[in-house]
Amino acid sequence: MNEKQRTTSTESHTLTAAKVLLFEAGKQNPGPWIRHSEFVAEAAGKIASQCPDLDVEQAVICGLLHDIGRRYGVTYLAHVYDGYRYLMELGWERAARVALSHSFNLRQMEDYIGKFDLEDEDQKVLEELLGNMEYDEYDYLIQLCDAIATAEGIVPLNERMNDVKSRYGYYPQEKWDRNIALKEYFEKKMGKPLYEVVM
Repeated sequence: MNEKQRTTSTESHTLTAAKVLLFEAGKQNPGPWIRHSEFVAEAAGKIASQCPDLDVEQAVICGLLHDIGRRYGVTYLAHVYDGYRYLMELGWERAARVALSHSFNLRQMEDYIGKFDLEDEDQKVLEELLGNMEYDEYDYLIQLCDAIATAEGIVPLNERMNDVKSRYGYYPQEKWDRNIALKEYFEKKMGKPLYEVVM
């Protein structure tokens, strides 16, 4: 790839382009996941605006695209892997990381709540990718925003986690505790209560 191609490729990864990807995905597989993604993005942008070391546009892009693997249909664990592969193929490396990391607060497969609907080989690749990742602020940010956003809007963390628990029948305590720790982490970073910023 020459310098001009590299620049063009990077420049094409804009907020507008991310919105187009989400819009196209919504046409392929309509559903409440689209509004959920938009609310995750909105919350991520608001939090990032209070954190000098975070880029608001990057935060919003990551929020919009974190569930993009759902473009392929109604899936569970597969949407994580599909989203990662899809975005990597398009060169959206930052968003691809978040598409993978958003479901695994503790960087372990046991974090996932839902069906394990991946082929064994693909699941093995996913585990390896996860094991080799070092999380950064954007990974943490989208994990938190994913845990407070529904398809109807932003809700208190405990309400959202209880909703997930009621639908799936369980919610790992470690994951629950980690979400609370992420809330506290970003509140300290912003110097403000989370809900004052996002609601």
